[in-house]
Parts: sequence; structure tokens; C-alpha cells
Amino acid sequence: MNIDRDAYCREIEAHLCRKNDGHLIRVVGPSFDLVSGWAARGIPLKIVFEGVDRAFERYHRTRPRRRPLKIDFCKADVLDVFEEWRRALGLTGVPAAADARGPEEAVRERRRSSLPAHLERVVLRLTSARARGVLGASFDEVIDRIARELDVARGHAGGLRGEARDALLGRLAALDADLLAAARDALDEATRALVAREADEELAAFRTRLAPDAFARARARSIDRLVRDRLGLPVIRFATC
Repeated sequence: MNIDRDAYCREIEAHLCRKNDGHLIRVVGPSFDLVSGWAARGIPLKIVFEGVDRAFERYHRTRPRRRPLKIDFCKADVLDVFEEWRRALGLTGVPAAADARGPEEAVRERRRSSLPAHLERVVLRLTSARARGVLGASFDEVIDRIARELDVARGHAGGLRGEARDALLGRLAALDADLLAAARDALDEATRALVAREADEELAAFRTRLAPDAFARARARSIDRLVRDRLGLPVIRFATC
């Protein structure tokens, strides 16, 4: 699928304008070449927006006096989010079209958090999701059970090694699957159809590069990711590589 690069750039330009409090910065010249390269590589617009949001969050956190930002400032964050997205969907072995990155554009190695810190964030995000009211009563039993297990895990995670650590990681993966199953069951048919369409749009650039079974797996993972984002749910499983 060929992405309309002009439309792609206009969408990013509009998002950048909103993030800059209405200050319009055109995506032209080298910036247009940069963004066109993202389109050629099949980076979904939503992923670009997430990268832009991440760049702005860091910039606003570290600089009290803010100036409008160009899209070039967001490049590393966009590439980071794209790499995270590809890993989540199992697309890391799939070459992206026109992916001729030089060393200066290589995705930075992600900073790995400790297991105890990860569990702390999971509990906080689950609590936040419940407090916001985005989760119905049907989630109460699932969240209570997961929270209890995570509280126990936090007390031992820092000192676990070998088989004990592997067992905990396996349990976290199982809890993550339980949470996603409950989330999918909570969606009505209209929302499920909407999420499926969003997944197809995200993966449009990869449809012809994947075998049918690989595309089906990536689509299922994309749907899970979108469901998780829609409800503000954390990733409970802990990646070790």
C-alpha cells in the first residue's frame, strides 16, 4: 500500500500545531524529507503522534520556558515508539520499505527498568484505570486478584534469580493474558469492529510484506494493543530482551 505522503505530512503538521498550542510550523524542506521517509517505511500516523507526544512531554518537563518545536526534534522518539510497536506486534524481522537508515538514525537502545519498578508501575496504572471509571464492575474481581498477586511479587522480585525469577515472569505473562481477555470481553460489538478497523489501518503498509499467518498474528497483537490503550491498561508481562 502506497501512503499519500502529502496527506500524511498534513496530518502530522496538524498534530504538531495542536501540540504547539496552535503555533503552525510547516513540514517543509528537510522536515518534509524526514516525514516522507517515515511514510515510505510504513510508520502509522498514530505511532508518529505517540512519538511526538513523548517528545513534547519530555521537553515540557525539562524546560520551563517553551518554544514551538519542529518535527525534527521528535525524530528519535518517533523511531523509539515505532520500534516498540514493531516488537509488540512481532514485526522486528520484517524489513520496512525504503528503510535505508544511516547510523545517525538508528533506534536508540531502550532503557530497561528493573522488575520491582515495573511491578510498581503496573499496580499504579491498574489503580488509575479503575479510579477513572473506564473499567466496569466486571473488572473488579480480575483487578483485585491481579493486584494481590502483584503485591506479593513486589516483595520478592528484587531478589529472585534463576528458576524462581522465570516462574514469576511466566506468572506475569499469564496475568497479562487474563487482563486482556477480560478487556476484550468487556467491549461491545461496535467497539470491537472499530478496533479491528484501526488494526487493519495500522498494518496496511505491512500486509504485502507478511505471509498470511504472520499477518494474522500481527493483527491479533495490534488489536490487543489497541484494546489496552483504549482502556488505559498496563502491560503486566515483563520483557527481558
